[in-house]
Amino acid sequence: MRDQAAKVLDQNWTGRSTVPSRSLYPHQWSWDSAFIAIGLRHVSISRAQTELEWLLQAQWPDGRIPHIAFSPSVPRDAYFPGPDFWRAQLSNGTETSGIVQPPIHALAAWLTHEADPAESARRGFLQRVYPGLVAWHGYLRDRRTIGAAGLVAIVHPWESGMDNSPAWDSPLARVTPAPAGSFTRRDTDHAAGADRPTDLDYGRYVQLAATYRDNGYDDRETPHAFAVEDPCFNALLICSEHALADIAVVLGHDPEPHRRYAAELTDALVSRLFVAGMFRSLDLLAGELIPADTVAGLIPLTIPGLPVADALLATALGPRFRLGETRLVPSYDLTADDFDAGRYWRGPSWFNTAWLIHRGLVQLGQTAYADALRADLLTLAEATDFAEYVDPLTGSAHGARSFSWTAALALDLAQSTRPCGRR
Repeated sequence: MRDQAAKVLDQNWTGRSTVPSRSLYPHQWSWDSAFIAIGLRHVSISRAQTELEWLLQAQWPDGRIPHIAFSPSVPRDAYFPGPDFWRAQLSNGTETSGIVQPPIHALAAWLTHEADPAESARRGFLQRVYPGLVAWHGYLRDRRTIGAAGLVAIVHPWESGMDNSPAWDSPLARVTPAPAGSFTRRDTDHAAGADRPTDLDYGRYVQLAATYRDNGYDDRETPHAFAVEDPCFNALLICSEHALADIAVVLGHDPEPHRRYAAELTDALVSRLFVAGMFRSLDLLAGELIPADTVAGLIPLTIPGLPVADALLATALGPRFRLGETRLVPSYDLTADDFDAGRYWRGPSWFNTAWLIHRGLVQLGQTAYADALRADLLTLAEATDFAEYVDPLTGSAHGARSFSWTAALALDLAQSTRPCGRR
């Protein structure tokens, strides 16, 4: 399995970064690259470091790390929305999207460093990436803190990384979609239409992105029709702030600002988004929690010292997610009337969210559950040819095959069960 996983990463390597999928996702994706680096550190430290360093070449002057860095060697219409839609080009010539994805990058950088601290020090890896990572978190803190409690907001469903989540249905309902004939989807050229978002939802995604673009990607001036505090996004920001504190110690900087911000975010996350044993997203425009229980609400298990971890674990083990009984971890409440085992983020299990929850279980000392989830992930990764995601009831493969983060995270769990970094 290790050899096959490494082969997938080799096949998807472009020389400076790794594409998620040669067919469906032919460019560099932001949080994909972070997960990929976590696996690459077991294959090649230099490639893992380069993966993250190359992504930072696409960082904007305001600090944001865009969710796509477009490759000039790929036809401009191979993916939609492509560079001609986003119209975002940096001074170094890099073309990007204008939205972001969950901030797991600092954690990935720390884990990459820990895999070989001597080589990291020799190459000055942490010194090179730390300023960009601090600027990235600064952008989120300064430009995306919309609500009163200090949590960071996403302004497009794609920014959650869980694009088609049922949690976005009610906020999206107020968005008038782009006209059906104004764009051409490319995702359904490579994946079953029944597994992908509907044309109606895709039209809404396009309209939100176009409005942001037409307002110069200005977070303060754009009339956002979608603004949500997402528990997964904020949980990964908290974990990455802890990682930045560890990096700061190695570099001789003061770690306390990172630890303080992580503590403030954790307090806000629990007080604002935790209800009935579960974290839920908050629709800032409606001013209310969204009553959809998704895997995003379980990702705070990764937060060191989470005060409600026991209650959250009980929810994961309960009828809504049945951790240990289903394959990996379902992306949506199994008891919901609109649960769909095959459609993108509306039920299927994903390898990256399973990896995150595994990390949380190990930190909590839940060895039996962690070992079972690890074994399931490794078995499914190999059996499905490293599928993008799987049916949580049958384990059948969906989406792309030879998917990079599936291979990378399987490689990581095959290598070690110990979570590196701050506990």
